[in-house]
Order: sequence, then C-alpha cells, then structure tokens
Amino acid sequence: MLTLEKFEEASEIVKQVTLETKLVYSSYLSSLTGNKVYLKPENMQMTGAYKLRGAYYKVSTLTDAEKKKGIITASAGNHAQGVAFAAKEFKTKAVIVMPTTTPLIKVNRTKSYGAEVVLFGDVYDEAYGHALELAEKNGYTFIHPFDDLAVATGQGTIAMEIFKELPLVDYILVPIGGGGIAAGVATLAKMMNPKIKVIGVEPENAACMKASIEAGKVVTLDSVSTIADGTAVKTPGAKVFPYIQKNLDEILTVSDEDLIVSFLDMVENHKMIVENSGLLTVAALKQLKVKNKKVVAIMSGGNMDVITMSSVVQQGLIMRDRIFTVSVLLPDKPGELCRVASVIAEKNGNVIKLEHNQFVSTNRSAAVELRITLEAFGTEHKQEIMDTLQNNGYKPKLVRTNI
Repeated sequence: MLTLEKFEEASEIVKQVTLETKLVYSSYLSSLTGNKVYLKPENMQMTGAYKLRGAYYKVSTLTDAEKKKGIITASAGNHAQGVAFAAKEFKTKAVIVMPTTTPLIKVNRTKSYGAEVVLFGDVYDEAYGHALELAEKNGYTFIHPFDDLAVATGQGTIAMEIFKELPLVDYILVPIGGGGIAAGVATLAKMMNPKIKVIGVEPENAACMKASIEAGKVVTLDSVSTIADGTAVKTPGAKVFPYIQKNLDEILTVSDEDLIVSFLDMVENHKMIVENSGLLTVAALKQLKVKNKKVVAIMSGGNMDVITMSSVVQQGLIMRDRIFTVSVLLPDKPGELCRVASVIAEKNGNVIKLEHNQFVSTNRSAAVELRITLEAFGTEHKQEIMDTLQNNGYKPKLVRTNI
C-alpha cells in the first residue's frame, strides 16, 4: 500500500541521488492565469526526469538475492535511464529492453550508466513482452515504469518536497501517462492536506486514465496519437488506478498545439528545455477556473532530441504568427521584387525566404506569383504587414508555411 511511512522512507532514500529541484515562481504564467504559479522543474534531475525517484526507491527495496540476480525493464525513454542509473548506484546488473526504433542518443545514454541494452521489436509493447520473457528466463526482477506501488511511492516524494517549500499550496498539477507519478503525488498530497486539489493532465489523444475513470475501471484505448511520447499510453496501471480514483480531483486534457506553444513559452520566458510530456501541466494552467491560488505545475522531464526541438520551435513560431508566408501576384518586370521588399521593410518585416513562380499564369507580363516567408513580432505586426501590402495594390493571401 501507499503509506505515509513509506513516503517518508522514500523521501530520505531518494535524496541520495536526486538533485534539489526547488520551485521556480513564474511571474509570466502567474500574470497569464491570475494565480501564483510555481514550477517544479524535474527536467533538471541528473537523468533529465523524475523517473529516477521511483526506480531508485524500488531497487532499494529489493533483497540482496534479487539485486544479485539483476533487474530488467522495458523503456525507450526516461524510465530506462532511471533504472540504469539506479542499478549503477546499487552495483547490480541492469538489462534494458528498448524498441529497435529508439533514437541512438537514448540508447547510448542508457548504456553510459553501465546497463546492458537489448533492442527488440518495433514498438514498446513488443519490447515489454520480451523483457518479461527475459525476466522469467534469467530470474531478473522486472521494474515496471508506472504500475508498481514502490515505484509510485518514489515518484510521490515530489509532493513531500513541494509541501516543504510551499506549505500552503492550493493546487498541484501532475502529468499522467500510466499513472505512477499521479498516484504517488495525489495520495501523499491528500495525506498531508485533505483540502488540497490535485489535478491530473493527459494528452488529448492519449487520455487513457480519463477514459478509465469515466468507465469506473481500467480500459484500453484503441490508439494513441500525441507528440507527448512519454505519456502516450493505451492502458493505465491497474495497481495504481484505485489511488487515482480516490485521490485525484480532476483530469484535464491538452492538445498537441497547446504543448507546442507552451514549449516556446518555457524557452523564451524561463530559458528551460522541457519535453512535451513534461509540459502537460503548464499547458493546462489556462484551463483552471480559479484565481489567486497557489498552483504548482510539475514539469516531469526535459529529455528531448535536437531535431524534435527544432521542429517544435518552428511550429510554435508559426502558431504565434511570428513566422508566416504570404502570396502576392505582380507583373513580371524589373523592379517589382524590389518594390515589394521596400513595402515590407517599411513595416519592419524580415524576409527569410522567397519563392518566385513565373508559371502561375499563361500571361507572365500580367502576373507571376511571389511567395514570401516573413518574420514578424506577432499577430498585430503580421496584420500591419498584410494591410500595407493591400494598400499598395497587392492582394496578399496567406498560404501554408513550410520552413
């Protein structure tokens, strides 16, 4: 069971390996929401995520015989590194089964902690099945990513730290994938203050816990589709589900578009890299119907490859009207390109790409198409540029931006 005694024990044990992730007050998010918003930056942990807490505490509870035989898990992300790091600290063998599609950087990071990595299957479910087979064959102890009460206890130590820093916290927002961190945090939070509100947050297109709560039992989604890959779970944990039912006050869902905007906000206003799953709680802040409350958003991790990061930044700039593409028609004669550029320059628009299509019309002297990709300061500035082009005789049309 999840007990206060075990949470207190876990809190002392995880201190041996976790970094102090002190709350960060966000004046930007506070002014945006009308609440006093604090961020719990678990993205700053040594392995880049909170998963180290549950993995380390779980391994600490194993017998000497179990540690001697070794541990195993299946993961393509943060849990893999958490288990590998914990095994290194306890000097026990760790086998991590990862899908063959796992990015090389994640494989190498897991290996860097001394774990043996086995690549198997195209998706997590196949890797998970193979890990269970290896566990049975070799006597390894399987460390489940979320459906394990000792793991959930370790994750719940986050709540203990929040209360020590902010005893009068009103709301805690926690991300949900399979439910481990949500079960741990919500259960301990309610033990420490029954009046506190704990809200879980899931991706809109991977809301397995919300579906399960509504059904009154654990259910499996037909499919999941989200950029928050760390929380793209079809079936929540059966062992942690009763604790979610009892202690979670509400579940909110957020879209991928909201996650993209939140990533940009976090980079620009807090200079922090937070992975998409870790941003669920930040993206959900605007859905709160309360004001003047002390709210803590747990940012669960920050492990994100550079290519994904680049794509999210670009999409965020486009969604914020900081980059847009406009199409204009102009006569095919000398000086027209210069004239368009001058009109844009008058409004401080910055041209980053031009596409000149001479074959949009059979009569080239009547019209050729120019597609201009621009940087702007935001929606208002973008509209000023569009209006200026219109007032100068062009008929600008917005088109899809590809950069």
